[in-house]
Amino acid sequence: MEKFIQLLVAGIAVGGIYALIALGFVVVYKVSGTFNFSQGGFVLLGAFVTYEFSEEWGLPFFVALALAMVALGLIGMLAERLVIRPMIGKPAFAMLLITIGLLVIIEQLVRTIWTEPGLGLSTPWGNDVFEIGGITIRHADVWTVVFAGVLLGGFFVFFNRTNTGLGIRATAFDQEAAAAQGIRISRAFSVSWAIAAAVGVVAGVMRTSRGGSALSPGLGLISLRALPAMIIGGLDSPGGAIAGGVIVGLAEIMAQGYLANETLGNVAGVAPYVVMIAVLLWRPSGLFGTQAVERV
Repeated sequence: MEKFIQLLVAGIAVGGIYALIALGFVVVYKVSGTFNFSQGGFVLLGAFVTYEFSEEWGLPFFVALALAMVALGLIGMLAERLVIRPMIGKPAFAMLLITIGLLVIIEQLVRTIWTEPGLGLSTPWGNDVFEIGGITIRHADVWTVVFAGVLLGGFFVFFNRTNTGLGIRATAFDQEAAAAQGIRISRAFSVSWAIAAAVGVVAGVMRTSRGGSALSPGLGLISLRALPAMIIGGLDSPGGAIAGGVIVGLAEIMAQGYLANETLGNVAGVAPYVVMIAVLLWRPSGLFGTQAVERV
C-alpha cells in the first residue's frame, strides 16, 4: 500500500507536467486548428532561458521563471505572427510540417547557444525528499502539483472571467461569428500561442527538476510523451488535457513501478500509448473531445 501511494503521488506529479504540455497543444489547436509540434521546442527553450536568468544572471529563481514565461510568451506570439499567420488557409499538412520545422530550429538554437555540457538548474526545493507514514515523497513532486494546480486554475479563470479569454473561446467556437461581434481573430491566435509557450516554460522547468535538475537539449522530445495525454483527453478539450495528463502520468509511473524489469525495461514509455489506443478504440474523439456529427 505504501508503494502504491508513493507511485500515485509521483504519477500525479508527472501527469501534471504532461497536462501542462497537452494544454499548450489544445489551446493552439482549439483556436486555430493547428497541431503545434513546436510546443516541445517551447518546453526546451523555456527551461534553458530560465537557467540563463537564474544561473547566469543571478536572479532569484521565481523571478527568473516569471521572466522566462514572459520571454517565451513573446517568442510564441512572434512565431505565430511571422510563420503561422501567413499559412492561414493553406493545407493543414503544410502547417504541421512548419511546426515540426520550428521544433528542429529551436532545438538547434539551444545546442548552439548553450554549448557547455552538464548544465544544471538549481531550484529552491532541490532533490530533497520527506517521509509521511513511511511513504517517501519528493519535494519536486509536491511543487510540480502546486505549480500545475495554480497554472491550471489561473488558466480557467482567464478563459472564463476576462474579456480576452472569452474572446479566445468565442473564436475557438466560431471564427466568423466572433469576427462579426468585433473580436480580433488575429489577437486570439497570438494570445493562444503566447499562452502555450509560457505554460511550456513551467513544464520544462518542472520536468528538469524531477530529472535531477540537469538540462538536456533532448528535453523537447517530452512533447511526444504528452501527445497521448492530449489525444486521450480530446484534441479540443482543455479539461480533457488535464485528465489525459494525469492518466498518462499514472500509467507511466505505475508501469515503471510494477511492471518494469530486465525483459520489460521500456514498459513505462509504452504504457501511455497502450492506454491511448484503448481509449481511441472505445471513443475516437477522446474522453472529452467533440464528436464529429455526420449528416446523411
